[in-house]
Amino acid sequence: MDKKILADRVCEILKKKYPDAVCSLDYDGDPWRLLVMGRLSAQCTDERVNKVCPALFEKYPDVYAMAKADTKDIAKYIFSCGLYNSKARDLKAMSERIVSVFDGKVPDNMEDLLTLSGVGRKIANLILGDVFGKPAIVADTHCIRISARLGLCGDDTKPLSPEKTEKALSAIVAPGEQAALCHRFVMFGRDVCSARSPSCDTCELSDICLKKHLDTDNKE
Repeated sequence: MDKKILADRVCEILKKKYPDAVCSLDYDGDPWRLLVMGRLSAQCTDERVNKVCPALFEKYPDVYAMAKADTKDIAKYIFSCGLYNSKARDLKAMSERIVSVFDGKVPDNMEDLLTLSGVGRKIANLILGDVFGKPAIVADTHCIRISARLGLCGDDTKPLSPEKTEKALSAIVAPGEQAALCHRFVMFGRDVCSARSPSCDTCELSDICLKKHLDTDNKE
């Protein structure tokens, strides 16, 4: 099957399964808060980040407060997220740069976002897609694993790198579907297509899944 056709079909099926494709981070529509939570989510669950951030944002309600904060104090609030010292340094540094260079506003383009401490393409795409409504592929572990298993890019035995996955999916997924599809991949990855024990027999995508067809062929 042509990969663009496959991508359209995947989008169609997952849209029916998850009509409300929203970010699992509770950032209340604030671009800076999403940026902070995106950094905290590295090697940490979104659930944990959501539990930690209410107290963090009560103490530091905006980018200006965070820019003036002491990194040791920030670290106390985010201790349970892991890597708290480096994350605290990044949160303060990114906030300082947003205040000093971008007049307190989160940038709306990849080039400027990547100048912020601790921000890579995954977080930048999250901001671009969710905040600014731009085409953006967030190539997290769910996205990489599921797109490879389906045969959208790479394959189940050799998934592509995050940047290559992002580039490949950007070329075949309709621009208006990209951000939502990535959120649906997260939900689908948790519910059905887990890393260790995917529920292939009850999967809505089994008819078009490369992994499913390969597994069937190998059994015959």
